Amino acid sequence: MRQSGHNAAIANVETCDVVIIGSGGAALSAALRAAQGGLSVIILEKSPLLGGTTAMSGGATWVPANHHARAAGLVDSPEEALQYLRATAPEGWAATEDALWRAFATSASEMLAFVEQYSPLRFALTDEADPLAGFAGAKPRGRMLAPLPLAASLLDHRGWRLRPSPLPQLYTYHEVIKEDIWHHPLEVACRLSPRLLWRWGRRLRTKGGAMITGLLAGCAALGCGIQTQARVVSLLTEGSHRVVGVRYRHRGRLIELRAAQGVVIASGGFEGDVKRRATHFPGPVDYVCSPDTNTGDGQRMAEEIGAELAHMDQANIGGALPWRYQGQPCGLSVYFHYEPNAILVNAQGQRFTNEFIFNLGERLDARDAQGNPLHLPAWLVADAELLRRSPMLKLIALRHPQWMVRADTLAQLASALNLPEGSLEATVARFNQFCERGRDDDFHRERSTAHGEADARFHGGLMKIVRPPFLAMPFNRSFLATKGGPRTDEFGRVRHREGGIIQGLFCAGVAMANPIGTRAVGAGTTLGPNLTWGYICGRTLVQQAAGEFHHRMEEAS
Repeated sequence: MRQSGHNAAIANVETCDVVIIGSGGAALSAALRAAQGGLSVIILEKSPLLGGTTAMSGGATWVPANHHARAAGLVDSPEEALQYLRATAPEGWAATEDALWRAFATSASEMLAFVEQYSPLRFALTDEADPLAGFAGAKPRGRMLAPLPLAASLLDHRGWRLRPSPLPQLYTYHEVIKEDIWHHPLEVACRLSPRLLWRWGRRLRTKGGAMITGLLAGCAALGCGIQTQARVVSLLTEGSHRVVGVRYRHRGRLIELRAAQGVVIASGGFEGDVKRRATHFPGPVDYVCSPDTNTGDGQRMAEEIGAELAHMDQANIGGALPWRYQGQPCGLSVYFHYEPNAILVNAQGQRFTNEFIFNLGERLDARDAQGNPLHLPAWLVADAELLRRSPMLKLIALRHPQWMVRADTLAQLASALNLPEGSLEATVARFNQFCERGRDDDFHRERSTAHGEADARFHGGLMKIVRPPFLAMPFNRSFLATKGGPRTDEFGRVRHREGGIIQGLFCAGVAMANPIGTRAVGAGTTLGPNLTWGYICGRTLVQQAAGEFHHRMEEAS
């Protein structure tokens, strides 16, 4: 047996059936499925806090053909979901990802029903449509869900600490998309105050916090062991194509943990690894919006033993606001750019996209032939009306005065941003003409429905930029999660770069070479697929242990 690069004396040797690296949605879904199948499971989380990026999230979950949609009389099928995935994917992806898309499409609804059966977590549909509505297989409703609130007291006796949300946990995801909290925070809070006070008194968690609470409760009920402050430092291998466990550090001890059935890497992205991120995402970065523990440990360890890495240039990317999280600077990912009197301009002072497009991150990350960003640095430009419309944005600007650039004229603003002389004035004048006609001749922003009725009700489409002071905010890439890592097969098993499978090694979530990359297919196409890939890994482990896996492979082929 060998392990990569760590020769310190082993303080202890432990055994189990399955080791899960990480404690986010993908990790806990894998643990839940494996434990329900009778396997002993140990979850290792290097942070003192459980839940990873999932716990910080809004909880939006994209699950096609789910049972809640059927109960609501909405027609959907795995075949239509697969059609949508194929139609919306980047060119050339089908050659490597089609088997994974099919596995997701046929397993997602099974995952959701399983999670609700074996945990206290419950979901409800939202009113959101598939945002890429013009493609085959898209649905106007039924694929988007979010968790219902759950009591923190479910876990009180465990002594576990969950990773907190950067925003208050009182609102559900359903309320966030239905109510105009961004523009009318006090009005909404007053109107919903009885409900919010009841949740506060009951200590109810919402959004990603509710998801992690429910999954942890389910895992605990099935006997999963959970260890925090346990950093996995290497994978244990036998030969070049088999993983038999891990070595991890816990409170100064180096512990060997052997896994009879396998190891699941679900440790998140590598956006916190500045060097690796710069390699795969050259150019300006504003913020990282995920936990600072997302430093690519899983990707590194898998690469060390020969795993094939892929999609390392893919990520959940957007704009973000300056924020503080647990006393440290970070980014807050919200759609603050969805305003009728705001436009995005590049280093030439020119618009380069429809600002309301759903996959804006893909436009921000557009590359030239050498792999360098085409449009960065980018700025969100608006006028004084923006702060009147958005009191939350005004508050953030007051708390972070260096973030927003202000000037009395567009020429002065352009000079402060080092934009070519006259370019910004020309761009704004052209946009203002579009506003007068009600038609954006460059990008047709007035037609955007990426987030359903909210676009029209809350933001409108076109409003002139005329009232000084004029404003600019940096709008470069901010990372919610990278989506590259070990390439897997449709069963969640990691592929070796020389061909074949690394036996005993699985990967799920954003730690894997995710089959849905930067181009998302819905607001919940991180959590829904991540939960499903964790579930697929756990299911494969159970079938493998029962001797049923090869039979299933024959059926699939």
